[in-house]
Amino acid sequence: MTPTAVRLRPEPLSPADVVAVARHGARVEISDESIEAMSASRAVIDALATDERPHYGVSTGFGALATKQIPVELRAQLQRSLIRSHAASSGAEVDREVVRGLMLNRLHTMATGRTGVRPGVARAYASLLNAGITPVVGEYGSLGCSGDLAPLSHCALAAMGEGRVRDARGALVDAADALAEAGLEPVVLAEKEGLALINGTDGMLGMLLLAAADLRRLVSTADLAAAMSVEGLLGTDAVFAADLHALRPHPGQLASAANMRAVLAGSTLIEMQKNGDHAFTRVQDAYSLRCAPQVHGAVRATLDHAESVAALELASAIDNPVVTADGRVESNGNFHGAPVGYVLDFLAIAVADLASISERRTDRFLDKARSHGLNAFLADDPGVDSGHMIAQYTQAGIVSELKRLAVPASVDSIPSSAMQEDHVSMGWAAGLKLRRSIDGLERVLAVELLTGARALDMRDGGVASSKSSPVLTAVRRAVRAVADGPGTDRYLAPEIEAALGLVRGGEVLAAANAAAASPLL
Repeated sequence: MTPTAVRLRPEPLSPADVVAVARHGARVEISDESIEAMSASRAVIDALATDERPHYGVSTGFGALATKQIPVELRAQLQRSLIRSHAASSGAEVDREVVRGLMLNRLHTMATGRTGVRPGVARAYASLLNAGITPVVGEYGSLGCSGDLAPLSHCALAAMGEGRVRDARGALVDAADALAEAGLEPVVLAEKEGLALINGTDGMLGMLLLAAADLRRLVSTADLAAAMSVEGLLGTDAVFAADLHALRPHPGQLASAANMRAVLAGSTLIEMQKNGDHAFTRVQDAYSLRCAPQVHGAVRATLDHAESVAALELASAIDNPVVTADGRVESNGNFHGAPVGYVLDFLAIAVADLASISERRTDRFLDKARSHGLNAFLADDPGVDSGHMIAQYTQAGIVSELKRLAVPASVDSIPSSAMQEDHVSMGWAAGLKLRRSIDGLERVLAVELLTGARALDMRDGGVASSKSSPVLTAVRRAVRAVADGPGTDRYLAPEIEAALGLVRGGEVLAAANAAAASPLL
């Protein structure tokens, strides 16, 4: 269940909390414990605000300018100038859910009481989220160190009543106008607060959590699609037996094999391959069918690791300098995005391979020499009709791009800030390309499901006379609700988009789970 409200405490958020606020618009509340923790750390900063000794972020410049002492009367201006100068992103506008995730993660770090911001600043961020006001952030500007500086600066700028935002209706407006319409007052930043609002891995973490939620759904959808392809290509389910997979007991592999057994249970077509007139005579199926649990399982293992990193990052309070529990103000390097950047890249590799094996299964349906009795390209009248020939081209083009997107961003580093920031993570870039990869995977799986349903209809005459398993009959019925069955060639792009909607919205998985003896893992 998606929570409708998320209450911030000094303790970690859950991944579901972040997805609920970022994607589904859940409201944000700040607990009394967090208000007390913020007030306590703010008292530490206030005690340093008039100190003549240099304190980074309070009375000095930033980055390569950290050696410059700032006069007391200019220290509030220092924070405002920091935000204005760092709000320097460029390029295409980042998705709303990414910006909301970014803001929530930064707000939660404030709520830990380790940043030294006043409670009013945290309340301002919560109010922006609850009012549906989303700062406009360009895709370029973060090197992933010292955190997601430019994206976070645009969020702080909006809280100050400056810059451009999207209001709750999605209209592009000035931040000052959006705040006024929502009855909100702009924030006037005090010492340390500007820096505290922009030093964190919040954007890349938000993208990791959103991608992980999507990939959990998609890897089960891939198990479903693979099982449909096995059935449609008259393969065997013998290779998915539990005792065979127990010989190599990777948890993800075991889960994927169990899913495929559950999906294929009760299939007349599979049973015919065992005992019927068309008994299975091939020594073994192709790798894209036979090895699906091994590949899909490796994706699950990679996702498990990524989620473990995300959980640790959610339990972190990242700022520089940080106010420690015993009242010290200490510089540190916790803002470096390497841990998050690496797993974002790992997931892009896994996504590319998951899409690649899906495309190979689809291609087998279209080749008359390998489809075991189906028309070439699943065409109604091959030659006159082309069937799903170009749908596979679309898959192939996506898979080719996913391979390019699998090239890691985190192995790159480009020095900045006059060599003060001489090694950066590129985690923000890794997050953005993973989002594009997830989109591509959804489209590839949609084409496989659409193709598998067409092939099965050609085998048995359609859902009404289905010889599929109960689960796959339910899936075929869901596909047929949005796309017609076999016939002469027609405009195919809308059917691909409709199947994409079933994958992206989770309806195809829901249809399978409703028909399965137990939900897919």
